[in-house]
Amino acid sequence: MRVTHVITRLIVGGAQENTVGSVLGLRLNPDVEVNLISGPATGPEGSLEPQVAGVPNLLAILPELVRPVHPWKDVLAFRRLTAVFHEQRPEIVHSHSGKAGILGRLAAHRAGVPIIVHTIHGPSFGRFQNALANALFVRAERYAAKFTTHFVTVARAMTDRYLAAGIGRPVQYTRIFSGFPLEPFLSATDDPEFRQRLGICPGDFVVGKIARLFKLKGHDDLFAVAPQLVKRCSQIKFLLVGDGPWRERFENRARAIGLAKHFIFAGLVLPAEVPRYVGIMNVLVHLSRREGLPRALAQALAAARPIVAYDCDGAGEICLEDETGFLLQPGDLSGLTERLVQLVRAGALRERLGRRGQQLVKQWFPIERMVDELYALYLRLMKKKQ
Repeated sequence: MRVTHVITRLIVGGAQENTVGSVLGLRLNPDVEVNLISGPATGPEGSLEPQVAGVPNLLAILPELVRPVHPWKDVLAFRRLTAVFHEQRPEIVHSHSGKAGILGRLAAHRAGVPIIVHTIHGPSFGRFQNALANALFVRAERYAAKFTTHFVTVARAMTDRYLAAGIGRPVQYTRIFSGFPLEPFLSATDDPEFRQRLGICPGDFVVGKIARLFKLKGHDDLFAVAPQLVKRCSQIKFLLVGDGPWRERFENRARAIGLAKHFIFAGLVLPAEVPRYVGIMNVLVHLSRREGLPRALAQALAAARPIVAYDCDGAGEICLEDETGFLLQPGDLSGLTERLVQLVRAGALRERLGRRGQQLVKQWFPIERMVDELYALYLRLMKKKQ
């Protein structure tokens, strides 16, 4: 079986970690020959290229494949992808992300690739964009769906949203949770020396957030409730893991509300270091307005840390109310405040939610399970083509 994965860029992010985990896992299968194509990894988020660059004959970088709309480069990227697919002759092309998802599928169709799969990691359209942008994205996705054999989604919410928009048919969709290596999170510990290094004192309660420092990720809501939380729980600290173009803006916001000492900006953290940060958190919040199924929620639960999340897209498929955490309507600042205060004061509740979450994540999110389900899907699709 020859499979080529294509993604727009290998920055540090959930979709990219999913893709890298998939290709490296498939690489271990002697019956699979796998290749990976990506555009250049640019931006402050960091790069996952080093994880795959050392693997022989795996990664090809196409400089023309860029995230912003760029008509000339997009045409060149389409031609290059078509040429690479002709050269590699894959039986399956599996695309990820917006730009590579459209160009990759169209190029695979042009090259005569028999099976074309696309993973929907998060929505490319929704209430976070204007009507014109939504109409263009939906139209592009409907067109690309004509050449898509099958869709993989990381959450049922993505399946429902795309079907509601008239993209594909129900039989074309399969949900496969975005797995990751569990052991580093299962064994994550609350390291007092690491806490001290970050300026966290003994007895401090750490509210963690793992997200790119950018719009739609919900940081503004955390800053909005921070003064009331600190007033009611003076030993609370907010640990922000991640980097992005809005970092300076958020640092200024922390100073403006007089809480700079309560906010810790960890900056860019490589995936291998994330368990160490999760280990020193008491609870993780996820307040994004645009998501597939947040990997950070599963990672926190793997470390037996309870979660508080907005009921956005796939979050409700893992943030189970009063079972693994608390689920809030987006923008419910009062509810966010009260749930965090409740978790600060109730250690037994944190323990119960965290342990139940850990049990579920151990069932649902092993990276080996994700790779096995992906391979089984490929086999089914190939059998149908015979």
